[in-house]
Amino acid sequence: MAFGSSWRITAASGDLLGVHRVVQGVIADIDMQMSPYIAQSDISKFNAARTTEWQQMPHALCTVAGEALEVAGMTGGHFDPTVGPLVSRLGFGPITGGAGSYTGIEVAADRLRKSSVDLTLDLCGIAKGFALDRIVEAMRARGMRNALVDVGGEVRTLGQNPEGRPWTVAIADPTSTALLRAWTIVAPGPLALATSGHAANGVTGRVSASHIIDPQTGAPASPMLRSVSVLAPTAMRADVLATALCAAGPVDGVEMARRLDIPALFIIGSTAQPVEVMTAGFRDHVVS
Repeated sequence: MAFGSSWRITAASGDLLGVHRVVQGVIADIDMQMSPYIAQSDISKFNAARTTEWQQMPHALCTVAGEALEVAGMTGGHFDPTVGPLVSRLGFGPITGGAGSYTGIEVAADRLRKSSVDLTLDLCGIAKGFALDRIVEAMRARGMRNALVDVGGEVRTLGQNPEGRPWTVAIADPTSTALLRAWTIVAPGPLALATSGHAANGVTGRVSASHIIDPQTGAPASPMLRSVSVLAPTAMRADVLATALCAAGPVDGVEMARRLDIPALFIIGSTAQPVEVMTAGFRDHVVS
């Protein structure tokens, strides 16, 4: 188990027991830095601090916060790591605090600062991707060359499938109430694959309220955008972009992906008549 979901590694050989210990260590470390569900985590301490002075924070946390703020600016605030209190008021997440904007957070190599004592930071939309990147780095360091790594639906691959072919990954059909029905199959290659959608919170079929909140409207994201899958050089970047595009919705999200040249797959529409839209080079990775 990891981050309210699960992780899985598929490989033909290697020190899997040793890798298991490494993975659990990475997960525990990131939880203690970035989980708002743990009162003694670094991010919880930052959120609770009644100060606008710089606070010393772990380098990894600052790296992820910096990425979150960069993508917030790129997407015009459709991803905003200060949205935690709003998410909580709508029934999702544990963060309490005041309203604000990502522009009120400053980050340095090992420090964070907020412009208001009520401002909070929520990295749940990006930390899982960072964890996946850390796990893959650790596996490479242990000499593993061929594996598929899945952390809560975010995927990266190393080398080839044991059959000597590229690893392939199914993107789930978000309109199906059946388990394990694929919408399409892709070969990510060296890129990370992340998917964001309403079903990720245990919702399938008809959706009336999403756990994904668009900071621009202050309301749940449109359920007409059923899911977004993104390819990016790192899982951290794929994770946060998928969240931002899903929050932006079926019109603004597609426009944003085209404008920013993001390889993405959008599945849009009703259960009866869903359609797909692909942007940038996503189609080049589709197998079937």
